[in-house]
Amino acid sequence: MKRIIAAAALCCAMAASFAAPVEVEFWHAMGGRLGEKVTEICDKFNASQGDYKVVPVFKGSYAETMTAGIAAFRAGQAPAIMQVYEVGTATMMSATGAIKPVYKLMQETKTPFDPSSYLSAVAGYYTDGKGNMLSLPFNSSTPVFYYNKDAFRKAGLDPEKPPKTWAEVAECGKKLMATGNWEAAYTSTWMSWVHIENFAAWHNFPSGTYENGFGGTKTELLFNDSRIVKHMQTLADWQKQKLFVYGGRASAAGTKFVNGEVPMLTESSAGYANIKANGKFDFGVAMMPYDDTVSGAPQNSIIGGASLWVFEKKPAQVYKGVAAFFGFLSRPDVQADWHQFTGYLPITNAAAELTKKQGFYDKNPGTDVAIRQINNKAPTVNSKGIRYGNMVQIRDVVDVELEGMFAGKQDAKATMDSINRQGNDLLRKFERSAK
Repeated sequence: MKRIIAAAALCCAMAASFAAPVEVEFWHAMGGRLGEKVTEICDKFNASQGDYKVVPVFKGSYAETMTAGIAAFRAGQAPAIMQVYEVGTATMMSATGAIKPVYKLMQETKTPFDPSSYLSAVAGYYTDGKGNMLSLPFNSSTPVFYYNKDAFRKAGLDPEKPPKTWAEVAECGKKLMATGNWEAAYTSTWMSWVHIENFAAWHNFPSGTYENGFGGTKTELLFNDSRIVKHMQTLADWQKQKLFVYGGRASAAGTKFVNGEVPMLTESSAGYANIKANGKFDFGVAMMPYDDTVSGAPQNSIIGGASLWVFEKKPAQVYKGVAAFFGFLSRPDVQADWHQFTGYLPITNAAAELTKKQGFYDKNPGTDVAIRQINNKAPTVNSKGIRYGNMVQIRDVVDVELEGMFAGKQDAKATMDSINRQGNDLLRKFERSAK
């Protein structure tokens, strides 16, 4: 009998030692090569230890991933981790009982976690009013200025001296148009993100009340601020002179630059890899232009991209796996590799320093511009970021109204007043739903 008991105990011990790792489901919105890189990162984490297995699942676009995650939570089938784009931050924060804040996760699992190690302009976007990190920054980007150096040389412009101000963009644009068969001199992706949200932050004034929404859901938009109206009217006037061309919603305008149709572009820093791979010309990267008539500019830009949120109601062992994975993601070598491969910002200062030490910025000029830009000055309440409810719908309003302006149907003042009015209606709907 004793032998039987001993044998049984040994079998149990052996079974425990060969127990399957705890699975951690991770829903993300990274398709193509980015999705392959996410899978590679998860595989490396899984191979680094045997207790947990992160299972990455591609769920479509950012909007589709977020919608699927919320529906799954209501059905009691939410993943442990979900990638959410930055404009979904307010929505996730308002999901009472659905989200486990990252700072609490790390505390409860006793996982080493130092918020000060993250880039302040990145971490600040995902913290509450007390500075507690709510989600883990993952793929963060910021808009930068790309320009065709070959076109600059042909126009007699110094390819190492890109325009610093919007007035200089216009002057460069005139020379470029005089010496090349361009559709226009300049275009831009992400009109709301670049020319409203970042324009306000870069010039250190608010785009909304209550600290751009960080102070509460009673915030109201200030998108019709006179400085924004002036800037938008400038773009509308430039379009008539072929100094600017509206290239479509989201990142559509980027193809005009890559295809050699337009020699200047504002685009996400994460667009670098695509431009380098597909552009058939020498190009440079610079900080966003600023309006030198606005006091305090330039300040610092704000981020886009996405962060990783953790759902509530998961077993303790799953949370330990999530915390271990987040610690792995934040390692300097992992972040430096992600940053160098994608063009997204490194989320930690250590990853940025490692990338510099490895000589990546020297070999790939311009890839450090995004970091220098978001760190240009310490973030203020005006330049920490935005946190507006229903921001996805607000950006849709911006696109529709700006398209009307560029079609000559209305001037910038009427356009921005309409955007502000409709946007505030959406904010009030969000405020009611968040109560």
